[in-house]
Amino acid sequence: MKVFISLTSVYARKVRILVREKGVMGRVEETVSMPVEAAPELLAVNPLSQIPALIDDNGQAWTDSSLIAAWLDGQGTGPKLLPDYGSDAYWRVRRIETAAMGMIEMMAKIVYENRRPENERSPFWLKRWEDNLVRAFGVADGFDPDPAVFDMATLTVAIAATFCDFRLSHIDWRAAAPRIAAVQAELEKRQSFIDTYPR
Repeated sequence: MKVFISLTSVYARKVRILVREKGVMGRVEETVSMPVEAAPELLAVNPLSQIPALIDDNGQAWTDSSLIAAWLDGQGTGPKLLPDYGSDAYWRVRRIETAAMGMIEMMAKIVYENRRPENERSPFWLKRWEDNLVRAFGVADGFDPDPAVFDMATLTVAIAATFCDFRLSHIDWRAAAPRIAAVQAELEKRQSFIDTYPR
């Protein structure tokens, strides 16, 4: 298998953590690719030039970090991060995961807006997006993620929190989300998280 990644991408980090936790590192080649360069090899897998993108052993292309992560959860021998489909536990995990992915999308908007020339940035939208983000941290915290549990929900809230610290360190989300802060502190001790810390 081959997965196209960036070493700073939170989306790619989610998949890279799964690869390590599921014990399939020996079967997966990680290829660093910059989406802005629209490399032909990446475009052949994902015409949108987005990462992560994975080619499985059958040559099938997989895109979208949450889809790839769910598929990888069925591979290898590591811990199962998604409960049985359709169970109450499954939907609880997916709700928290989806909330965290929405937070990551909001962060990406802020990051890209801040990359525009200063005179072209919108203070209105930056303020609104940052307010939305802090509010979303609080809502996700209300789902009561458990730092003693390692699943797709806690994985995703932890990497969302670290991405915020990495890219948007001026945003104080911890006051709104003490449970997420505890999850982040615990999960970032795992070797898979240490190995994939953004750089």
